[in-house]
Amino acid sequence: MTRRIALSVLALITAVLVLAVVPLGLIMTQREQTSFRDEAAAKARSIASAVEEHLSDRKPDAAARSLVAQAHGRGDCATVYDSARRVVLSTACSDVAGNDPARLVSSVLAHPETRVRQDEQWLTTAVPVGDSSDPVGVAVLSRSADPLHDRILALWGWLALIGVGGLAAAVLMSVLLARWVGRPLRVLDRAAQRLGEGALDERAPAEAGPQEVRRLAATFNTMAARTEALVHGHRAVVADVSHQLRTPLAALRLRLDLLAVDAEGDTAAELADAQGEIARLSRLVDGMLAVARAEHAVPRPVPVRVDRVVAERVAAWEPVAGAGRVRLTADCRPRLTAFLGEGDLEQVLDNLIANALDAVQEGGRVLITGKRTHETIQLRVVDNGPGMTQAARESAFRRFGNPEASGSGLGLAIVHRLVTANGGTADLLDSPGGGLSVTLSLPASRRVRDRGGKSDSGGPGPSDA
Repeated sequence: MTRRIALSVLALITAVLVLAVVPLGLIMTQREQTSFRDEAAAKARSIASAVEEHLSDRKPDAAARSLVAQAHGRGDCATVYDSARRVVLSTACSDVAGNDPARLVSSVLAHPETRVRQDEQWLTTAVPVGDSSDPVGVAVLSRSADPLHDRILALWGWLALIGVGGLAAAVLMSVLLARWVGRPLRVLDRAAQRLGEGALDERAPAEAGPQEVRRLAATFNTMAARTEALVHGHRAVVADVSHQLRTPLAALRLRLDLLAVDAEGDTAAELADAQGEIARLSRLVDGMLAVARAEHAVPRPVPVRVDRVVAERVAAWEPVAGAGRVRLTADCRPRLTAFLGEGDLEQVLDNLIANALDAVQEGGRVLITGKRTHETIQLRVVDNGPGMTQAARESAFRRFGNPEASGSGLGLAIVHRLVTANGGTADLLDSPGGGLSVTLSLPASRRVRDRGGKSDSGGPGPSDA
């Protein structure tokens, strides 16, 4: 943003300077040229007026000689011709009127009016002497154009200096303006990123920058404070509910266990069923609390070695897979690193592996693969179980959304919420040859962040636990 603001202001001021300085330079150049011609014409008319008395009235030519001498002193070339085109007065450089000065003189005598001839080096002005209808001679004044060129060059030099100074001031002003606007926005962006990464106490300074940016920072701080209060409040509620529910369930299970010791017959069977229901209720409460924590988790991403975590979880679940005669293997590229909340990937893999092991039968297989694709880590858990219907896949990521689940129906809901909270995606696909493939796209850098994922898309495996 700073660069765009600076370049925009610089381009605007450059355009203003060009539109102002160039026309001004052209106008002043034209005025210098006009002034140069008018001055030369005035000097030529002065000589013509002085020499008229000598040619018409035969008076002494002292005044005319003085003006011609002055012209020579200024570096001009002056020549006075009579009506017969003879040279009456002249400086030492009388040939500058052109290769054929006689033609210019004849032209003025034939048509008595001031004539101007200009080339790159000389400006020549021919003025008729005497009556405009019957001139008695011609005064020719040639002036070097070098002083005019020098003045024009100096004029454009000053204008260029003014333009460069204006551009330098524009660069300084644009950089200061861009920093004044951009710096608080960058600080606000970093604060928003840290807040999104889990630093709920992060706040942005609201004292710098334009009024709109300060107001935006104040609004962000209000939002951050409310978010922090809501998350902390929910965490407290989850902790209280966990304590309040687990304690009576544990006490009830203990009492049922004591009663079952001395029970016989139908009573023992009923107590066994009651114990099973209490165990199921305990698992359901634990699952609900896990989903609630996942929904309101604000993970602080850290580098996670995906290949190592996969290897650890496969090793941890291998005894369970072996007991069910299921082959559990992993094929991950080495050094795969994702940015996730600490412990989130372990929880995601535990739920996916548990679901897959419940879904496949004896002799089945579960394969976990991982590779990097651009800015994401592609992680897949593939089984050759019975798979899922299209309707089940569409609702599986919702709590209790899968009617085919053999467990609580919360496992894939937890997976989906943990993955999306970390800026990734989760999808359910049919495996080639039957079964289910859960595909996770995990961020491979801190720049990939999207916590706004919906929690009601996709679907779980049939044995979602």
